Amino acid sequence: MAQPSVHVDDHDHGDVTGGWLRPAVFGAMDALVSNAALIAGVAGGTQGSGDTTAIVLAGLAGLAAGACSMAAGEYASVASQAEAAEFEVDKERRAITANPRGEQAELAAMLEQKGLEEELAAEVAEQVHRDLDSAVAVHAMEEFGVDPDELASPTVAAGSSFLAFSLGALVPLLPYLLGVGSLWPAMVVTLVALFICGAVVTRVTIRPWWFGGGRQVLLGAVAFAVTYLVGLAAGGTIA
Repeated sequence: MAQPSVHVDDHDHGDVTGGWLRPAVFGAMDALVSNAALIAGVAGGTQGSGDTTAIVLAGLAGLAAGACSMAAGEYASVASQAEAAEFEVDKERRAITANPRGEQAELAAMLEQKGLEEELAAEVAEQVHRDLDSAVAVHAMEEFGVDPDELASPTVAAGSSFLAFSLGALVPLLPYLLGVGSLWPAMVVTLVALFICGAVVTRVTIRPWWFGGGRQVLLGAVAFAVTYLVGLAAGGTIA
């Protein structure tokens, strides 16, 4: 009798651990909204002046300040998270070294809770504990959900955030840098970029592309309208 064939579904998973995807996406989205909103606010406050110098200066300052702030924040955040994870991993390593039999029994019990039979769970735990590094890695993953070999890199997170924010913040500035003196082209270009970014992000989520894009457009439009009105009111009051 022919043996049934085993179908292996090879597939890749996206980066969902926060290494570069999260800071890059967050940086780009934040830059598009924050710098376009800043530009809208300054444009509202200087409406009627006919001079776009203040708008361009505000946009450039927002780009530089935001990119540096995002990079520094991401580096500190990811570094702290990685260091906390390393502390817990080291604690687990010390526990396994000091009490190997107890930790092996603990792993076997956890495997039983996941559905393995008692004898099989004990055998798997025994094999895992033959190598200290393997035991540490398995315990870390089972006990607090951390893979010691896949901790996010603070440098990658900071670099991704800096680059993404810089590119995103440049989008609403482009029309002004190209000589356009009206706010609307900058807002339209930014909303289009927000829709594209939102749609692209859905490739690693369960949402449809039109939902992700539309959501970003809606949030951005609200932010632009609010800051424009604030700038308009403040500009009239100051003047």
